[in-house]
Amino acid sequence: MREFDATNDKHLFESGGDGGLWPVYKGASFNLWKPDTGVRYASADPEKVLEALQAKRLRQQRHTSSVFSEFPREWAEDPETLPCLRPRIAFRDIARATDSRTVIAALVPPARVITNQAPYLLWPVGDERDEAYLLGVLCSIPLDWCARRVVETHVNFHVFNGFPIPRPDRDDPLRLRTEIIAGRLAAVDDRYADWAQAVGVECGTVTDEEKPSLIAELDAVVAHLYELDEDDVTHIFETFHVGWDYSPRLAAVLDYFRAHA
Repeated sequence: MREFDATNDKHLFESGGDGGLWPVYKGASFNLWKPDTGVRYASADPEKVLEALQAKRLRQQRHTSSVFSEFPREWAEDPETLPCLRPRIAFRDIARATDSRTVIAALVPPARVITNQAPYLLWPVGDERDEAYLLGVLCSIPLDWCARRVVETHVNFHVFNGFPIPRPDRDDPLRLRTEIIAGRLAAVDDRYADWAQAVGVECGTVTDEEKPSLIAELDAVVAHLYELDEDDVTHIFETFHVGWDYSPRLAAVLDYFRAHA
């Protein structure tokens, strides 16, 4: 979903960030496993943007072409269910295959709104565990390797919808491990407390020393979910980005890949 249009909805935004204003995110406002880079498009009065989003949602729910039509009317009529009031997955629209990473997604915190430069995911079905699993796959090197074959300048909806996402059973050990790793990496502080509890992790437990190991393990687990072998994993890292020093990360990924075999 696009929440706000950076141009057409500019009248809702303000400069500065004091006085209880919410941050207005753009693509550069988050990065992989970093839900807030400190970069802002603008700020906004929460009362004003919540009113605008609620009115927009009620309008769109009347149209069968809108994803909002898949939700119960009671949900749409309750302002407390607006997506911006809870953590949600957003991804950068602008991306290039020549960048160090192409798909850049994050679980952005509540109490902020997002411009069209960063669409967010709305879930007619599914729960926090599904969010954690999908986030883990989206932030992995194997998924990004696939994306780099088709992305030119934008991760638009047509490109995004075509990404191959493994669909194991909910009790699959590899899926469960993906959920836990992604949940721990995403839930950086108490703003994610309810979300983290639903996933089954604690907030703010990942240290700077542990983070690279968790990311390497995530790449290995997702590689297994794609049913890759060691040669496939090596090829992905060797061909992922021209000139990057992949050897240390590949070695760590292969160690975890063998451990999860």
